[in-house]
Amino acid sequence: MTITFHLNGEEVVLEDLDPSATLLDFLREERGLTGTKEGCNEGDCGACTVMVTDRSGSKPLNSCILFLPQLNGKSIRTVEGAADADGTMHPVQEAMISHHGSQCGFCTPGFVMSMVTAHKNGATDHDVQLAGNLCRCTGYAPIVRAAEAAANQPVPQWITKEPLPQATEAANIPQSSDALAQLYAAKPEARLVAGATDLGLWVTKGLRDLGEMIFLDGCDDLKQITLTDQEIRLGAMVDMNRMREAIAPLHPSYGEMIRRFASQQVRAAATLGGNIANGSPIGDNPPALIALGARLHLRQGDSRRDIAIEDFFIDYGKQDRRPGEFVEALSIPRQPDRLRVYKLSKRFDQDISAVLGAFNVTVSGGLVTAARIAFGGLAATPKRANALEAALTGQPWNDASVTTAMAALAQDFTPLSDMRASAEYRLETAKNMLARYFDDLNGNSHSVLEVQA
Repeated sequence: MTITFHLNGEEVVLEDLDPSATLLDFLREERGLTGTKEGCNEGDCGACTVMVTDRSGSKPLNSCILFLPQLNGKSIRTVEGAADADGTMHPVQEAMISHHGSQCGFCTPGFVMSMVTAHKNGATDHDVQLAGNLCRCTGYAPIVRAAEAAANQPVPQWITKEPLPQATEAANIPQSSDALAQLYAAKPEARLVAGATDLGLWVTKGLRDLGEMIFLDGCDDLKQITLTDQEIRLGAMVDMNRMREAIAPLHPSYGEMIRRFASQQVRAAATLGGNIANGSPIGDNPPALIALGARLHLRQGDSRRDIAIEDFFIDYGKQDRRPGEFVEALSIPRQPDRLRVYKLSKRFDQDISAVLGAFNVTVSGGLVTAARIAFGGLAATPKRANALEAALTGQPWNDASVTTAMAALAQDFTPLSDMRASAEYRLETAKNMLARYFDDLNGNSHSVLEVQA
């Protein structure tokens, strides 16, 4: 496999590369660009953040879980390339110095590159932009002050005029869903790589050999979002930041959950199709999509089929996906916003859920006329709470009915205990989420970020 990309303004052509080699290892071991640091090596700390630019714009990405073939036709800036070739510093770098935004310095390159990318994109929600960068000694206040100070400075010319190389044609980097369908049908045992936010850890932490890999980033037709009066259709390669932008105006609670479940760097890489296809029992998207009545669009060669998303998850690690078949898109029916999504985790930002509940109840004339409720973290798969829905449907929408219906959750789920939560805690908090939903729909919303006397 041969790929072409730009690195700090210079063209790089790599031939016969290992497709599972990461950008972080290449930068440090092959190019001596050791400013980019290896911290957690799993996309959690942000010390390895770089700016990656393609024809859709610039993103901050974790280089530790970014495979080299994902960079074909793109431009990368590391902390060494934040300044101009003549040594002129980026406004972010100057602000970090003047506002004392660095002590030990280990996390600083990642912070700088997250800030450089946000500065280029005009993003000033600094707490959100920097949520994926961890600092254990400086403290966030001077770093945020630096970001604020740099925000009104012009974007340097060497950043705005970043040229992009022509992508190299490579056998396992298809440029359309049609090409992907043909290739995957011929190689059904190959590993599909979308954002690699999950698969990257298989290499960096599990030291696994992924075998033959097919890289999907060139399939631009899988990145489309289409909004009609009937539905919103999202291609499988829509990243989670773009999904959040599309979903938040329609279902704000879901949009806020997407913001929480991963950092800016991870959301910029992670895809909707990848999140669904890996079938995690604690994946945060599927319960919300089940509650919305979403349908999954699958493709195998020239054959296509649609299924309700709850039918895709069969058992732990097992999905209704045939050899050579891939997720092509997902569609969500347009509907009034009754959806609330509650995520319970030990950290507020960027953490795995202990329980995630998604509630979508229709009330007419004081009675529950329909209910779609799903949970993650309570079973081997994301699962609809059928007994709870039945216990609510046809009943008055009041405290007594909600309290009575809670008992039905024990018929739907028998949770396990693990390091994140005990079985008893999971079931009890799931019941409490229903009570919270009842309050929310009755105008008594609660936020863990607000404290009232």
